[in-house]
Amino acid sequence: MSFWKRILVGTLLIVVASAAATATAAFNELDKIVTALREGGELELGTELAEAGTGDPQTIMLIGSDIPTPETAGGEEEARSDTVILVRLDPAEGATALMSLPRDLRVEIPGHGTDRLNAAYSIGGPKLTLETVKQLTGLQINHVINIDFGGFQRAVDRLGCVYTDVDRDYFSPGLEYAYININPGYQKLCGEDALAYVRFRHEDTDLVRSARQQDFLRQAKQQISVGRLIADRDDLIEIFGQFTDSDLNSRASSLRLLKLVVASANQPFREVHFEAEIGASFVTASDSTVKKLAQEFLGVEEGKGPRAPAPPDVGELAKAVSRPEGFGSDGGSDSKQQRAKLEDASADGLAQAELVEAEEPRMPVFYPRQRTPGSSFEPEPSVYRIPVRGGDKEAAYRMVISTGGIGEYYGLQGTTWRNPPILDDPTETRMVGGRSFELHYDGDRLRLIAWRTKDGVYWISNTLTQSLSAKEMLEIAASTREL
Repeated sequence: MSFWKRILVGTLLIVVASAAATATAAFNELDKIVTALREGGELELGTELAEAGTGDPQTIMLIGSDIPTPETAGGEEEARSDTVILVRLDPAEGATALMSLPRDLRVEIPGHGTDRLNAAYSIGGPKLTLETVKQLTGLQINHVINIDFGGFQRAVDRLGCVYTDVDRDYFSPGLEYAYININPGYQKLCGEDALAYVRFRHEDTDLVRSARQQDFLRQAKQQISVGRLIADRDDLIEIFGQFTDSDLNSRASSLRLLKLVVASANQPFREVHFEAEIGASFVTASDSTVKKLAQEFLGVEEGKGPRAPAPPDVGELAKAVSRPEGFGSDGGSDSKQQRAKLEDASADGLAQAELVEAEEPRMPVFYPRQRTPGSSFEPEPSVYRIPVRGGDKEAAYRMVISTGGIGEYYGLQGTTWRNPPILDDPTETRMVGGRSFELHYDGDRLRLIAWRTKDGVYWISNTLTQSLSAKEMLEIAASTREL
C-alpha cells in the first residue's frame, strides 16, 4: 500500500487493523473515523459521484491542496490543488491501481474553457475538479477525499519521518517559490522538509515533480508498518479529521469502502504511468491516450518504461534504452528505443572521489568511471552524517550526475549504515565481474543497484523518472572503482 493510500485512505479506514481483533472494536474505530470526518468538513459534490453497491469496485479521487501564504508561495493566496491521484480498489483484479494526473495538464474545464488541471480547483474547488476529471477520463468516481498539505506534514512527523534518497540539491530562498534547502543524499526528511521536497516545482517539469512524489511515497511505504499505523491510529484519525474534507460522512458508505480495503489490503500496488508531452505552458495528452490510460487503470495494468518521457532539452542519447533479456521478473524489453554507448568518466569521477576524501568521510570512497552520454557531475559532492534510529550517525557521501535534462539526475551513494531501509528486499542478486550486485526494480524499471563491502554499502540510483536502462545502470555500477 502506498503512503498516500495509507494516509489518505488507510488512515480514514484504520478500522482495517481493528477488524483483526473483534467486530465490536472495528465498529468503535469506524465511529471515531465518522466523527472525525464530520468535524473536518463535508464536500458538496451534488450528483457527480457514482453509487457503488456492496462489494463493487470503487474509484477514489485524492486531492492534495492548500491555501498558501505569502511566506510559503511567493504571495499567492488562492487555494490550489498540487496533487490529483486516482485509486482503484477492485479485489477481483488482484491489485490496486494508482494514476497521478499532472497538475499542469491541459484540460477543458466545464464552463470555463481550456486551462491547467489545477486551475479547476482554484475556480471551483473539489466539485469542479471532479467534473473536470470525469470529463477528461470518462471514469466514474465513487468518493473524493481532499487533504490540506498541513495534514501531510503532521502525519509524516507523527509517523517518525521518512528516509529519502534525495537525488540532487534543492534550494529556493522562498521568494517566487516556497523556501527549501535540502542537500543531496540519502537522509531523514521530516514534516516541513518532506512537504517542501514533494511540492518542489522550481527548475522542474510537472512530470518530474510527479515522479518525485511517487518516489517519496514508495520509500515511505517501505518504512511505515501496519503496526505503527495501529499504534498511532488515534493521532492519525485526529489529523485526518482536522485536515481532510470528503463525501464520506456516514457509516454505510464508510463500511462499503472498508470492505474493499480489507479485501485489497494484501494485494500489490500497480502504478499507471501518465503518458504526456511537456510543452512550454502545458502538459498535453491526446484524448485517445487519456482514454487508453483510463482503461489500463480500470484493468489495473501497470505502466511500462520510464515514468515520463525525456524532457524537452534532452536528446535521444539520454533517453532510456533497451532492457537486457533476463533482468528483473518479467523479461520485458524496450527494444524499439535507441541503444546508447556510455562515455568515459574516469578523470571526472576520480576528481569527485578526491573531493569526498578531502572531507574525511571515514569510509572507502567508490567512484564511477562511466556515465551516460552528455551527462556531467555536479561540482560538489555531498559528504555528511545520517542520523539513524537509536541516535547514532553513519558516514555518507553522494555524487550527483546530471543527464542535462530538466530535473534529470542520477548518482552514486555510499554509507557506513549497513541496513538502510532503501536496500530492503532486493528483486534479485547478480554477479558481474566477480562482484555481487543487488538489483531493485520498480515495475519493469531498474531504479537502484547496490553492492556491499566490509566497510559500507553503495548504490547507483536511477533518475526520478527512471530514464536510465538496466544495461546502463549495470555498466555504470560495474565501472566503479575504490579510490
